[in-house]
Amino acid sequence: MIPDQLTNGQFSTVYNILSLATAALLFTAIYMLAAQPRVLPRYRHAVLVGAIVCGIAAFFYFQVLDSFRAAFVSNGEGTYTQVPGASFNEAYRYVDWLLTVPLLLVELVIVLAFVKELQTSLLRRLIPASLLMVALGYVGEISDTDLQRHIFGLAASIPFAFIVYVLFIELTRSLEQQPPVVRQTVRRVRLLLFASWGFYPIAYLLPLLDISGADAWVGKQVGYTIADIASKAIYGLLIFKIARLKSFADDPDFARVEIINPASK
Repeated sequence: MIPDQLTNGQFSTVYNILSLATAALLFTAIYMLAAQPRVLPRYRHAVLVGAIVCGIAAFFYFQVLDSFRAAFVSNGEGTYTQVPGASFNEAYRYVDWLLTVPLLLVELVIVLAFVKELQTSLLRRLIPASLLMVALGYVGEISDTDLQRHIFGLAASIPFAFIVYVLFIELTRSLEQQPPVVRQTVRRVRLLLFASWGFYPIAYLLPLLDISGADAWVGKQVGYTIADIASKAIYGLLIFKIARLKSFADDPDFARVEIINPASK
């Protein structure tokens, strides 16, 4: 639950991390939109989806930041108190995730250029699981008791584990089909995906650990935000790098033009 009071340091920490995420996501989206011509047409949809993901996330971070500023006011004594009748809207994050988590999976599947049958099979399995994971997590987030939070947190971890398992198996298999120059970057994407997605349940569980009150709430906001930057902005840039490398491997003439005279594209 949102605390009644934050110290100046706690308020500044949340405000600064939300501002950082807004800027990082917004300008990553702009960069990826502008950089689409730097990859072959068959990979541009992946880059476009990455830009859309960052753009959606940036929009909702504007909303989260505005909600946070409205929820607390300085009392002039170095602390911030919750404004009567105002509340920080945590639902903005979950609407963001409901839209962007499936798109993150689409982005990865497109850039790896799986055969059509495998793409369809993966998306039919992964997208419903991702929606279920976010929905169950939100119910747990707004629960009034720790018991309910435990139950829905555990329930949300089941589709999460399923997604991680499917992606690990398919990404591992796909390495042999990827150009040698791409394989290391695909491994990094896999590690980033697992590490950043694994950060969400840690932040989710902070209120259930010995950390409590305002410290737990601030830690949760920082954890969610760092995970969002990693899983959307950094992940999107790695997807763009894979698209570039695969473009070079697929078309030597394209690679020659890009490497020798990148300003021409």
